[in-house]
Amino acid sequence: MAQQAGAASEATHTARAAKAGVAPLPGASGSATPTVTASAPIPAAAPGAVAAKANELGQIPVLMYHRIMKKAELSLDRSSKELYDELTGLARDGYYPITAAEFVSGRIDVPAGRHPVVLTFDDSTPGHFGLDPQGNPIPDTAVAVIEQVARENPGFRPVATFYLNKELFGMDETRAAAGLGWLRQHGFELGNHTVSHPSLSGMSEKGVHTEIGDMEDRIVRLTGAHATTFAYPFGAVPKKKAWAERQDGRYAFQGIFLAGWRPSVSPFDAGFDRWNIDRVRSEGKIKENDCTKYCSTAWLEYLDKNPDERYTSDGDPNTVTFPKAAEDRIAKPYRAYARMY
Repeated sequence: MAQQAGAASEATHTARAAKAGVAPLPGASGSATPTVTASAPIPAAAPGAVAAKANELGQIPVLMYHRIMKKAELSLDRSSKELYDELTGLARDGYYPITAAEFVSGRIDVPAGRHPVVLTFDDSTPGHFGLDPQGNPIPDTAVAVIEQVARENPGFRPVATFYLNKELFGMDETRAAAGLGWLRQHGFELGNHTVSHPSLSGMSEKGVHTEIGDMEDRIVRLTGAHATTFAYPFGAVPKKKAWAERQDGRYAFQGIFLAGWRPSVSPFDAGFDRWNIDRVRSEGKIKENDCTKYCSTAWLEYLDKNPDERYTSDGDPNTVTFPKAAEDRIAKPYRAYARMY
């Protein structure tokens, strides 16, 4: 089912790009910059054809998780119960998970009136994923919690992106190959997060290429596929960003994620930078803690109180709908299939 949905989404995006006069965004081996062959005035949406208050230039929360544990120990940890509560809140508030790869390529196929959210998990720790002897996700892991929330809230899509380090959920090579295969078959994305999680900011070009490239080699060896997206360890950017974006013959990403502190702008917004995508750390508000303003609880509350700033889908993946006041923000490659009201 997930593979069929992914194929349909890809076909939809290609058709939409052709309609817009935009070169379809390629896979990891191609250029990630769309080109414009034509421009046209933005038409008004037909009466009754637009979901109420659709705004596909609104902000999208990209939530960043680290260790998931039965009982949180460090500030970056989230307990299984905290994860369950946050995801249940997202489901009840109309959020619909998409992968990081879908987000950066503009393949946002979300039901009308709902809001995309990207769930990202860094460091591939054992609390994220594991399979029991029967081949089911181990209880209290991130994947098990995501699937539980989806079962309890029909319409909440059970997908996420896992940014991998060498530990690979604490699995040996054989179990890792089977586990990563299971994740891909069930619609989860596997991203690159370097071999050993160093700060890339002070590293040489060779060092950056080794950390990212060696991890990419392992991902390809275990899954047969390249990663589409990358997340900086610690959010630390190398001296030259191009070193992380691609290395000929080894990796070529379509988007890179920061450690971040705020929701991302829409990928259809002229201000969107696929090489510097903001994320929001998952954490509850604590007195005199920076998450009082900048983490998931605070930002989700903010978007709930300011719904006009949040991405709300029109339900049609072939159009980008937004209020007239946001007309100057639509990126040029998407103008031809933009709809305004």
